Amino acid sequence: MALDTEKIIADLKEASILELNDLVKAIEDEFGVSAAAPVAAAGAAGGDAAAEKDSFDVELTESGDQKIKAIKAVREITGLGLKDAKGLVDNVPSVIKEGVAKDEAEELKSKLEAVGGVVTLK
Repeated sequence: MALDTEKIIADLKEASILELNDLVKAIEDEFGVSAAAPVAAAGAAGGDAAAEKDSFDVELTESGDQKIKAIKAVREITGLGLKDAKGLVDNVPSVIKEGVAKDEAEELKSKLEAVGGVVTLK
């Protein structure tokens, strides 16, 4: 059985973020692998590298009581459509934004917490 690589890439380009997230989880479950980046290389760089982290992932761990306001905040932050933003809020924990600077991560955290969300910076 030959894979049609071009068709697979075209399908991935058309998929929503939620569909891609579900695909990653399904692949991880099926093959017993993890899509997380290895941390051994970061550990070899030295202990100071962890203390001086300069990029953060903003993860919504709980949407809170004001779900509609949380969806609006996620839409504003990510630029996603209503359906995709709702999916992120409904399927917590969800990474809202990856690789942002500390100042921006703190700002996004405060926006989400203002609408009742619980946010973790990783």
